[in-house]
Amino acid sequence: MELRRLGRTDLKVSAICLGTMTWGQQNDEADGHAQLDYAFGHGVNFLDTAEMYAIPPKPETQGTTERIIGSWLAARKNRDKVILATKVSGRGSANWLREGGATTELDAKNIRFAVEGSLRRLQTDYIDLYQLHWPDRPLPLFAERTTTFHGLRRGPEHPIEATLEALDDLVRAGKVRHVGLSNETSWGTMRFLAAAEAGRGPRVASIQNAYNLVNRTFEIGLAEIALREDVGLLAYSPLAQGYLTGKYQGGARPPGARTTLFGRGQRYEKPGVEEAIDAYLALAREFGLDPAQMALAFVTSRPFVTSNIIGATTMAQLEADIASIDVNIPPELEDRINAIHHTRGNVAP
Repeated sequence: MELRRLGRTDLKVSAICLGTMTWGQQNDEADGHAQLDYAFGHGVNFLDTAEMYAIPPKPETQGTTERIIGSWLAARKNRDKVILATKVSGRGSANWLREGGATTELDAKNIRFAVEGSLRRLQTDYIDLYQLHWPDRPLPLFAERTTTFHGLRRGPEHPIEATLEALDDLVRAGKVRHVGLSNETSWGTMRFLAAAEAGRGPRVASIQNAYNLVNRTFEIGLAEIALREDVGLLAYSPLAQGYLTGKYQGGARPPGARTTLFGRGQRYEKPGVEEAIDAYLALAREFGLDPAQMALAFVTSRPFVTSNIIGATTMAQLEADIASIDVNIPPELEDRINAIHHTRGNVAP
């Protein structure tokens, strides 16, 4: 397993990161522990979670993923061998996350409350990478993402400098080693970097955004920032929530699959997505590759990607996903992938 430097820190993280958002919803504690044992036995040293998980978010399952990780860390007594990332929720209406039903915000009070809860559930006294799950300011996010700009949205927000200062308090207290962004824009990333240069807080080490064959919008502006500023991408949804495996083609809904259970795949059900996926599936077959492994290997091989966040609900999926580290993307295949991209574009931003 290749190790890559996390930003400008002294941490070396595995090129594949274990995502955990199904634990506590589709996977129980025993499943989570088994996945952790397998992943770390195959060279993965990096795992990602969030205070909000399991997904889909709801009060009954909030925090269960961190608790499953915490019980594993306590049982294996291997905290020093694990690079642990979690996230604080951005501004939103998930009022079960805060005392008294308050909205989530990225100010000092909310961040402090969130990190204390994560530390308690994870059974640790420090977090290696603490990420802002999404921005505090109003933005189109997740399935609402679009490549068409309709102007600024107005609403309450905390200044980026104030949020960074709150994170600085956690770093100085030893509760957080490094900080990162998630679902952030080019403008937001550069503002965080500028604030750090001005001495307002720690330099962000990474950015966790969606990136896959049908959503390469990260390349438009953020990729150059990632490379020039050493703020590498932690790519989530590399399989487009499973759509790039082909299992949902033609309207199929396999029993137990996430879209079947929760109907949360709207981001990948836009016009043109199925045709683009058909083209990538045919290309994988032509090169004798498993479509999922081809999609994962493409993401892992990008020069601006620090780590590729995989997620699985079964051990067979996990084994195949981790094995994608051995799949090569030769120049001929890359050219063909890019040819499809140039024709089809970013159909699922």
